[in-house]
Amino acid sequence: MSDQNLFKFNLNGRVALVTGSSSGLGAGFANALAQAGARVVLAARRADRLGEQVEKIHRGGGQALAVQMDVTNEASIRAAYDSAEQNFGMVDTIVLNAGVAIEKSALDLDLASLNLLLQTNILGVFLAATEGARRMEIAGPSVINRGRIVIIGSITAERVMPYTTVYGATKAAVRQMGRALAREWATRGISVNVIQPGYFATEMTADGLTGEAGDRFVRSFPRRRLRPQTDLHAPLLLLCSDLAQGITGSVINVDDGQSL
Repeated sequence: MSDQNLFKFNLNGRVALVTGSSSGLGAGFANALAQAGARVVLAARRADRLGEQVEKIHRGGGQALAVQMDVTNEASIRAAYDSAEQNFGMVDTIVLNAGVAIEKSALDLDLASLNLLLQTNILGVFLAATEGARRMEIAGPSVINRGRIVIIGSITAERVMPYTTVYGATKAAVRQMGRALAREWATRGISVNVIQPGYFATEMTADGLTGEAGDRFVRSFPRRRLRPQTDLHAPLLLLCSDLAQGITGSVINVDDGQSL
């Protein structure tokens, strides 16, 4: 078998839900999953922007559905899963990408910002993961035994970066949450893994990576460069595929050495 075929992941038959997929990394994840053959449910608060991503997937020959979801609201999460099941069937692949980044010094971080970080980046991951797992278990062995959950963390869980005291703490929390859920759900058949991206140029990070200060920051990395977001797609597709049956509880850094 050639390398080209070996590493062409096949997600045909899977239904994947991606939170925070209206832009940035999440939109790229949704498109990559669709290209690999999954039917993709794009979930985010900004419903108007989801439509643009769905159209892009449709133009590429993929199948996609937009659902509005606020990961901090249980009713919103349930409604999104209901819509996914009604249109595509049971969700067996979940990519938990929704998150917020607020970079301020600890003394300048107000209570509203603190609560937003904690509720979105920790509570939101927990609620969306457990709702999906609960539904897989109800669906029975044919679904739960091939269940895949991938949490998108951050290298700020590993390396202290400027003005990320609470943001980094939330990412360290979901790293541990992913490993703990993997242990708890191992006998159920659901695989849970964490991908920790480094810094990529996205809507969320644009301000910190441009201009003279941004150039200095990039030059501080071991390889003094930024890589494209597509670096994240191969590990994501692997963890979502049937080839990853023996991978659970893993934490994978994809950062071009930025955390070294």
